Amino acid sequence: MTTIQKQLLASPRNHRYILTVTAIILILFLWSLASVNLQDMNQNGFKIALNILKGIFSPDLDLLFNVSKQSVLFLLVQTAAIAFLGTIVGAILSIPLAFLAASNIVPKPISWLTRLLLIVIRTIPALVYGLMFIRVSGPGPFAGVLTVCLTSIGMLSKLYVDAIEELDTRVLESMTSIGCTTLEKIRFGIFPQLLSVFLSVTIYRFDMNMREASILGLVGAGGIGAPLIFAMNSYKWSQVGSILIGLVILILIIEWMSNRIRTKLIKG
Repeated sequence: MTTIQKQLLASPRNHRYILTVTAIILILFLWSLASVNLQDMNQNGFKIALNILKGIFSPDLDLLFNVSKQSVLFLLVQTAAIAFLGTIVGAILSIPLAFLAASNIVPKPISWLTRLLLIVIRTIPALVYGLMFIRVSGPGPFAGVLTVCLTSIGMLSKLYVDAIEELDTRVLESMTSIGCTTLEKIRFGIFPQLLSVFLSVTIYRFDMNMREASILGLVGAGGIGAPLIFAMNSYKWSQVGSILIGLVILILIIEWMSNRIRTKLIKG
């Protein structure tokens, strides 16, 4: 028997802890199963599911490939534009909020208040923001941009704060010793350390916002969501298939590109 095996055998056994955690997970799993109701699934439901599959595999090609304002291509471009603009504006607004929430940059009371604000922003679902902004600015892409911007602030600020609090403070101490101003420390000491992390997180958020922008159309905030729900309510499954195919292809392309860019930023 090797030394490592002896050490492993001699290590304390947490059987009680493992059994307790396993029992809790099992109880929660069984409790969750109670909400599953298969009685409502009838022959009509299976027929609708079959029609959806038929629509996906026999899409409306004219809707998919023409360039009118009602086409899938136009609506996908609009959805991507909503996600992109909302992400950029949200990322810019997140930077000052992140610095105000970082306890190693500002006094703790200011940090706590800013963190509380960010928690409140993250708590409210995107669809609720969408409905609120539609009342303010009217239905359309602008309401979608505002919604994506606000939801991005909630997530990006938190991740930016984590990056700021992991800064190498020795660089800042060295700059302080040679008489650098606060702006100089931010420009030459902080941002070079944070730039790649900020860009990587922002690209990841844009990837998420593409999906959110698609859903926001369901409440009238622009993009491809509204035509999708209208086609489903009208049982136009070939149009549903066209929209879903276009949406899947666009998200796959964006995810592939974002993963490549993020990998390059992280590895340098």
